[in-house]
Amino acid sequence: MPQPAHIVKIALPNHNDLDPDIQKYLSICVDKLGMAPNVLTAYTGSPQKFRNFSQFYNQLMLDEETTTLSPLDREMIAVVVSAANRCYYCLVAHGQAVRALSGDTQLGEMMVMNYRVAELPARQRVMLDFAWKLTTTPFDIGDPDRATLREAGFSDGDIFDITDVVAFFNYTNRMAHGLDMMPNAEYHAMNR
Repeated sequence: MPQPAHIVKIALPNHNDLDPDIQKYLSICVDKLGMAPNVLTAYTGSPQKFRNFSQFYNQLMLDEETTTLSPLDREMIAVVVSAANRCYYCLVAHGQAVRALSGDTQLGEMMVMNYRVAELPARQRVMLDFAWKLTTTPFDIGDPDRATLREAGFSDGDIFDITDVVAFFNYTNRMAHGLDMMPNAEYHAMNR
């Protein structure tokens, strides 16, 4: 049974009515990914927010120069946050990214269902436990949690980056829930 066909449950502009830079950006996505991610399409109704979102996402998730977190670390955080929030869009999209980056279809599924069953290095486990706690009980985060990250080898800059990724995906999960955002159907079959 296929998932619902809508992208979001609000009106979106016609592709031909989008600003030229946004049309170009979406075309580059199609060339590189084979699709324009629905999360980007959802932001086309607000051109400046589209630009802000895509710029921030690219810096946070794709930039290799400003963080020591690997792309896989960041995607695993995205999935753990999304699992805690039960965000269908991000579980599908970022679960696929974990499969692609790790080359391990089982890891992608474990991250989506219950990251704790995965046999992970202690450093990643501590990072993901922090992400889960910051998502589910943020008011309980304290110095001992940051000390645990430091003991696992994370610097203060790493702690900032982990927190930044956790915060961003809590935001995007709420956008996806609020708009009833559906992931691109293509994600389901990728990297299996």
